[in-house]
Amino acid sequence: MYALYLAMRDRGTPWYAKVLGTVVVGYALSPLDLIPDFIPVLGLLDDLILVPAGIALVLKMIPAEVMTRCRERAKVELSGKKLISRKAMSVVIFIWLIILVLIAWAIVSRF
Repeated sequence: MYALYLAMRDRGTPWYAKVLGTVVVGYALSPLDLIPDFIPVLGLLDDLILVPAGIALVLKMIPAEVMTRCRERAKVELSGKKLISRKAMSVVIFIWLIILVLIAWAIVSRF
């Protein structure tokens, strides 16, 4: 996944692959799903089908030499490290806070 992230930032990656790749990675890392997970079977199928299919499509759009370079760079950069993105964590927490505030507002406004 990190190699794909690096490929999205590489100059050799076509713009359309960058757009689709950003959407796929964002969807994969997002706590929000197209089909909610509580719906039996269908809720999990979107994660099992959409994400891998999107990644496979993006990988076909990226030139092989760019992907090879990004995989090597990811291997070097991640050796012995954990991936922690404070920016992404902040966005996810912010989204959940907004959802919780809206739910609380809806509950309070009913009474």
